[in-house]
Amino acid sequence: MWHMNGSNQNFRMVAKTFFGFEEILANELRNLGAGNVEIGVRNVSFDGDKGFMYKANLCCRTAIKILKPIAEFRVMNEDDLYRRVQKMNLRSFMSVDRTFAINATVSGDTFTHSQYVSFKVKDAIVDKFRKEEKTRPNVDTKHPDVRLNVHIQNNWCTISLDSSGASLHHRGYRTKTNIAPINEALAAGLILMSGWEGQSDLLDPMCGSGTMLIEAAMIAANVPANLNRKEFAFEKWDDWDPDLYDLIEASALKKVKDFKYKIIGYDKAPSVISKARDNIKNAQLQDFITIKEQNFFDSKKEGNDFLQLVFNPPYGERLPISMEAFYAEIGDTLKSSYPGSHAWFITSNMEALKHVGLRPSRKIKLYNGSLESRFVKYEMYEGTRKAKHQQS
Repeated sequence: MWHMNGSNQNFRMVAKTFFGFEEILANELRNLGAGNVEIGVRNVSFDGDKGFMYKANLCCRTAIKILKPIAEFRVMNEDDLYRRVQKMNLRSFMSVDRTFAINATVSGDTFTHSQYVSFKVKDAIVDKFRKEEKTRPNVDTKHPDVRLNVHIQNNWCTISLDSSGASLHHRGYRTKTNIAPINEALAAGLILMSGWEGQSDLLDPMCGSGTMLIEAAMIAANVPANLNRKEFAFEKWDDWDPDLYDLIEASALKKVKDFKYKIIGYDKAPSVISKARDNIKNAQLQDFITIKEQNFFDSKKEGNDFLQLVFNPPYGERLPISMEAFYAEIGDTLKSSYPGSHAWFITSNMEALKHVGLRPSRKIKLYNGSLESRFVKYEMYEGTRKAKHQQS
């Protein structure tokens, strides 16, 4: 039974992430000390013990779930799935007085309806308890004691315990958001993908509610990503070890370091700036981040040192302006006012992107939610190259 295991025994886990961030997550896990790291599609599997499972949930910036697989089998159809679940040793991870929830993902031709798969697994569990104990555990989708994850690819089914609970991008620092804030784990992934780890100043010239700035500060100072989070699902498990968790957290906090560069955010809307300030305060990062009410298009790079820009410009769904003109202005501002800098931004507006008027040195395909996007890099040079451009 899984909760009888010694806490020092290794087991296989799966960390889920976004498309395109698998390498970055694998790297994070290796740096944290995971064993046997293998990259999949939107996921990375690895070995670790219970303490490492706590650590992965606390420290991974680009993971959205940490799953612990408890059963794997081949299934031919729904009835087959029902039978296989009934054969599992359900009491090893739940009892009749614990609430549970199931979420399913399916791909392939045999199983096409994830909702139906969830119901089938729920029925199998409930029916087995009812038969053997004359009573049944209740489903609680909002706040269950046990969260099960069912993943079926073609005919291969993996059932896992979800150790995270709510998606790990819910860091706990963001109380105030604008209409479409960027997902925290995605923001962290973009910053890491841009190669920035706190070795220069960083500017987000359209900072919105401050997510990009906060994630950047946590990366620079090596603050655990989910330090501000209220809870993880594993805290409701039978083998929950609060002392072990405290030890893991204390050791992660010992690795927090000082940071000598600046992290700066601009936004031209005062209401947005005040939301960002609140979020930064919640994350206790006000010492690291400076925010100014400033229109990027009227700004100039400060100082002569190298500057990295990372941002998420508006995509145009909610703005009564011409996106083409807006993106042209991004290009003009970078060209004329930001020599000696690298600018990265993500957009799903492929048409507007053509109007930036600069050639990107990198172009990476990603998804922002369900929107296919590009993460692009522009390199602005000082001096000679700039002079050449002005002559041509």
